[in-house]
Amino acid sequence: MRAWQVERRKRTRHLIELGGLVVKARVVDLTGDDRAIILGALLWMADKLQSDQSEQARELWAEKGKQAFEADPATHKGTDRTVPAVRP
Repeated sequence: MRAWQVERRKRTRHLIELGGLVVKARVVDLTGDDRAIILGALLWMADKLQSDQSEQARELWAEKGKQAFEADPATHKGTDRTVPAVRP
């Protein structure tokens, strides 16, 4: 396999994993799969991360995420990765 193919597959897997997090957080269901709402929420999060409240937001969100992973053993692999692989 060529190097560009390997990189493309890595990128595709990464994007699928990120999408899985959106589904796992029930954002798709809670927004009725409204892409504008989802993008708006992500932009709000990006704004928060660039503000003077960045550190507080990171700590709060990291703790909530860790709790969610620990509550669902199917996605918690016991590794140091913050984004687990999404199972089909």
